[in-house]
Amino acid sequence: MNEDGHLTLSDVVVTTTGSSSSSDDSSFYGLDAGVIALNGSTVTESEGTVTTTGDGANGVFSYGSGSSVALTGVVISASGQYAHGVMASGGGSLTATDLTVTTAGANGAAVATDRGGGTITVVGGIYRTAGTSSPGIYSTGTISARDATFDATGAEAAVIEGSNSITITDGHMTGTVNRGVMIYQSMSGDAQGQAGVFSDTGGSLTALSGPIFYVTNTTATINLSCVTLEGSSGVLLDAAAGQWGASGSNGGQATLNAVDQTLSGSVDVDGISTVALDLSESSTLNGDINAAESAKSVSLSLDGSSRWTVTGTSYLTALSDSAGISGSSVTNIVGNGHSVHYTSSANPSLDGRTYTLAGGGTLSPA
Repeated sequence: MNEDGHLTLSDVVVTTTGSSSSSDDSSFYGLDAGVIALNGSTVTESEGTVTTTGDGANGVFSYGSGSSVALTGVVISASGQYAHGVMASGGGSLTATDLTVTTAGANGAAVATDRGGGTITVVGGIYRTAGTSSPGIYSTGTISARDATFDATGAEAAVIEGSNSITITDGHMTGTVNRGVMIYQSMSGDAQGQAGVFSDTGGSLTALSGPIFYVTNTTATINLSCVTLEGSSGVLLDAAAGQWGASGSNGGQATLNAVDQTLSGSVDVDGISTVALDLSESSTLNGDINAAESAKSVSLSLDGSSRWTVTGTSYLTALSDSAGISGSSVTNIVGNGHSVHYTSSANPSLDGRTYTLAGGGTLSPA
């Protein structure tokens, strides 16, 4: 639908075959999509099916400022490479309610935005991807999902590129390959900026391979509250240089804010990366902080109700003054006999002293 048009579909079967002549034009502008709203037009579709089989043939697409798509109860299948389930770019918007979406080809997310960004709102539904590098969600815009299930068997549960966001509420997300959630900047020009935000409240997030969170060549904020996190690798967060960006300046700068949240696994930080952990409202961390000696900054803030249980020798640049320090002991860091080292110059209130941790172990200057 094009040029301010309005189209309403009810219980319609849409089937397309054949591959796009340009995977870029398909991802940027919706070329060869099964259903598309363009240039300020609107599409409303309820029930029915949309099935595409060619490479680059996205299921349903919204392109351009003022364009919008509203889907309810539609079953969408896209089987080709570079074929996404539902997608928006160039400032388009799309609302997906109680959909069943599957993709089978490589590089085909179930829910995606691309160059120029877009806004997608998901309510309910089941979203499954099977192809290599095909996450459940790929955001170069603003994507939110509530009460939805995302299962990616060939990639991450979710990926954010550039200064964009994903907000999940009471969702169930599984990433099978590489990691759970990746936040990065590819430098391809598809997404601007380096400030991704991932927020998750309630529900679950599972990483069957690699860290639960991976941040590289960007700045990322991760907000978690009451999410059940499961990771098979034992790594909660990895902030490190990867294959994107200029060597030496392509680390990850990650802030993780936990509110009433249980965290488990190591926090890994390489020499050109930073991590700031903020635990509040009875949050807990069970793991170690593996920071390279040359890491720019690794900080931990614990309010009086939160606790860190240390599982191995750990390194901090800075520790908040509220970390339960009383006299020569620390009450809300449980050492289990392990050592935690801090940077004296970044912690003047600690006065370069050594403190005893609850359950044994020490907090001492590096």
